Amino acid sequence: MNQDTESLLFDVAGRLERAIHERDCPAVVALQGDRTLVMSDYDYVRDAATAAAFEERTAERARQIHARRFVFAVPQVWIITDEGVDARAVSNLPLRAGEREVIAWMTFDVVDGVDYGLVPYTRRPSGEPIFDEPEVFTVPVHPREQAPGRILLRALTQDGTRSTDA
Repeated sequence: MNQDTESLLFDVAGRLERAIHERDCPAVVALQGDRTLVMSDYDYVRDAATAAAFEERTAERARQIHARRFVFAVPQVWIITDEGVDARAVSNLPLRAGEREVIAWMTFDVVDGVDYGLVPYTRRPSGEPIFDEPEVFTVPVHPREQAPGRILLRALTQDGTRSTDA
């Protein structure tokens, strides 16, 4: 990940951290091209159709500004299974056994390709979130089709000339 993409990641993560402090859980995407554009959607985690519609709108805007890179991030609850990671929407209900809250993210840069990672966080007894630093996955990642940012990534790389390997 290059420095410009890393800076964009820290900006997006910071925006989500502030939203989570306010008990909001939007998906946030920052696009960088002719200019920087930040978009968010509070209904993203509601269902697959809503998520897809937001990513399609985002892809259209990315094309309009000739995006060279993006960061896509969404708060989720993860549970690690033998098959990989299962994710669900964040809620204000207590976590179940084995679950953890994260900000899941994907970055894309036309030169450096794709990176995946998370920002883990826990909560104090009062419910206040405490965030760790963003972590980059250093092992090969094979995201499921419903992974946040996949529709946007596919739309921006559909000509087949850009690498999408993690």
